[in-house]
Amino acid sequence: MTRGTRSRRATQGLTLAVCLALAGAPTAASTPGGPPDGPRGNGNGQLPGPATSTTGLTMPESYPVQPALQEFDHAPDDKSYAADLVGYADLAPRLNAVMAESDRVSTQVVGQSTEGRDLYLVTVTAPETRQQTTQQTRWRDLVEQDPAKAAQDERLARDYKTPIWFSANIHGNEWEGTDAVLRYIEELATSDDPAVAELLENHRLYFSPTLNPDGRYLGTRATALGFDANRDMVTNVTPEALSYVELAQALLPLYASDLHGYTGNLQVEPTGPPHGENYEYDLFIPHNYALALQVEQDVVDAAIEGNPLTDAGGIKIPYRDTPSGWDDYPPIFTAQYAAYFGALTATVELPLPRDRRTGVQTPERAAVNTAVASEVIESSVDYVAAHSEEILANQIEFFRRATAGEPKTALTGENIAEVPGPDQWKELWDPTDDQDPVDLPRAYVIPAGEGQRSASDAASLVEQLRLHGVEVQVLNAPRTLDGTTYPAGSYVVDLHQPHRALANALLDLDTDISQKVPTMYDISAWSYAYLWGATVDKVGDITDRAIPGTRAIEVPLSVGTAPKKQVATAFDVAGVTDYRALNDLLDADAEVWMLDEGVAVVSADDHATVVNAAVEHDIVVRAADDEQLTSVAAGEAKALDDLTVGVVGGADDRTSFEQLGFDIVPLTAGSIAGDPAVLGDVDVLWVDGTFSFSGADAGGRQAVAEWLADGHAIVGAGTAGFGAAAQFDLVEATPVQGFGRSNGIVAVDTPDGSILAPHAQDHAFVYPPVWFTELGGSTTVEQTYAADPMLAGHWRATNGANGPDAAAGQASVISARGDQGTAVVFGTSPLFRTHPKGGLSQVAQAVVWAAPEAAED
Repeated sequence: MTRGTRSRRATQGLTLAVCLALAGAPTAASTPGGPPDGPRGNGNGQLPGPATSTTGLTMPESYPVQPALQEFDHAPDDKSYAADLVGYADLAPRLNAVMAESDRVSTQVVGQSTEGRDLYLVTVTAPETRQQTTQQTRWRDLVEQDPAKAAQDERLARDYKTPIWFSANIHGNEWEGTDAVLRYIEELATSDDPAVAELLENHRLYFSPTLNPDGRYLGTRATALGFDANRDMVTNVTPEALSYVELAQALLPLYASDLHGYTGNLQVEPTGPPHGENYEYDLFIPHNYALALQVEQDVVDAAIEGNPLTDAGGIKIPYRDTPSGWDDYPPIFTAQYAAYFGALTATVELPLPRDRRTGVQTPERAAVNTAVASEVIESSVDYVAAHSEEILANQIEFFRRATAGEPKTALTGENIAEVPGPDQWKELWDPTDDQDPVDLPRAYVIPAGEGQRSASDAASLVEQLRLHGVEVQVLNAPRTLDGTTYPAGSYVVDLHQPHRALANALLDLDTDISQKVPTMYDISAWSYAYLWGATVDKVGDITDRAIPGTRAIEVPLSVGTAPKKQVATAFDVAGVTDYRALNDLLDADAEVWMLDEGVAVVSADDHATVVNAAVEHDIVVRAADDEQLTSVAAGEAKALDDLTVGVVGGADDRTSFEQLGFDIVPLTAGSIAGDPAVLGDVDVLWVDGTFSFSGADAGGRQAVAEWLADGHAIVGAGTAGFGAAAQFDLVEATPVQGFGRSNGIVAVDTPDGSILAPHAQDHAFVYPPVWFTELGGSTTVEQTYAADPMLAGHWRATNGANGPDAAAGQASVISARGDQGTAVVFGTSPLFRTHPKGGLSQVAQAVVWAAPEAAED
């Protein structure tokens, strides 16, 4: 059974007698085009759990740093070659060659892709001694950690080599940015132009030639794991996104540009509304829009043959040209994420698309796009270099406002006149639609003890916040805040910190923006506090005094314990880590029962195994009490067996079940029809994709029907999950779906006695929302949408119907159990991009409830 990534907190101060040694990571093989199974791969291109960083990124102590990069055999099937572009196997030789020519160029391997290909960072700058690099690092830290002092440091203002960062190819089949980056690196490396020498004396230019080398090689937008890494900056299930997150923190760029394609005309951000509430837009927009205007002018003046301009004779700048549908609201994208580190940012969309018939880029179009990308890079560098003093001052001010705990001031029609810098943006600003004001709390508190829904989800949440550089403290003693007494060991995220904007964006609810714009480009809501399974409270106001009696922590507190004596044990099964521990026990053939209150009881004969699980997963295991043992003896608890889930769905579904620790078998209707015996190893079918039997697959339907009647179950989500259950007459209801692009965080209610009542949750994610009406007699409501369900996101009624009001009070999760089988169907989207971690544990609850009971020995 594939297991989730071990938490860092499990190594911090455990006092248990038994510890597990972690196996070493496999070594990347040298194969054409780069290794298919790398340090983060597991042989099938899937990750066992959320991506984690244990050590961070180590930056050079001086420049240049010129290691001999590992080179790989030429791979003629690399999809880059169809357009006469650089293949992945060409990158290391090109970089090795340019390092041999120039002491301006340094390289680092800063991670590996899903399949183990190296992720490169290239730094181009004038050589630096160790002393000079140390000073640059001190200044970089001063900008972020002590901005008030940085603002007064004249030497910093004069001599800090402000960083500029270009990344490319996070979408694997958007190739040309990589080639433009390489072209520019090679030009800088060998140029004898005095202006280039001056540029490199005053700046560090950083380049990520390809953020998704697997996708580049395969010609796919997604990573080899099947995820869009440019939607993964908050969830971090992919190593590719994790690498970007680490680089954003390590580089602290003044400007960050990510090169994409294809939109018909060159498109350069800043974006249209709505804008993320936590950006300091008065610091962000003046130079960012002026830079885009300069890029437009330079690209037009370059008159690149074959480059299509807009009808207005320029390029697309969403801030000016796109009133909705291309926003910077969620921090899930590269450019939007980097902005939370005080950078000016842009997603650059190159113009000419792939061939529609083949999905492959042509050499002619690729050449145009590469030329356009090169012009964008040079123009952007020119602008930042010319205005770096003002832009740096703005970045310092970004962090100063955060550390000082100043309230956020919304931009209005009156106060924009006072904003310094370029003013072309001002006539386009709409204070009504562009950005909502934010009332910041003093802190977020993640309670310990009885006030916490899931201790394991709370620890995982803290670990995730630290991954993003958010400062977290812990209470040394009980403390009453806003009328609630929080025990010692509760976590505190104080918003008087450099990363308050990111902390607020990750933790808060944000708003219902349904009426602000007719459509959104992607998701419109995300929140660790509302969707990751842990209880999180807001306390105070940003202007309140500091919370006394706290200490800073680097990793979550270790809480793992287990009885020393060999007794029957019990532990709460509430969060994702708890389910991984449970599945470890079942995989080890431990005898385990599940009580109705969501507590697992483990036989005394399996004491050593449960102690190992407590160490590995850092969970609290206690001696089972008399009432729990009586329930087991009376047959009131469900005997559990090692479960295998047949997954009909995509990467979200497969990876979510792997994160939960279940064995999985990817299935389709066709694979079952072709080999019905595959169901013999499956306990529950999860369906969130097409699952219908017709034509050549019709024989599979009978096999599934017999399997269901033998005591098995279908658990699923959305209209696909409902359709699968309904075609076998397992549920009786009418599904209703909201507008397909509707998404957000919703309030839900869980009735007493529901299978989801143990460790119940009040919120869920939907994309799109589905609810169930006209339920038949044997179909049970397990969860409903609240009376006022919409909390945050974008969910509009279409033609007056199917909006939040229509879903209010309706069933969001239903179940049924009968002679024909068992079913649970979610109208919410509990596994969406693996982000709603609380949803993952709800699905696990449903699977454990629906699965056959373990047979007696």
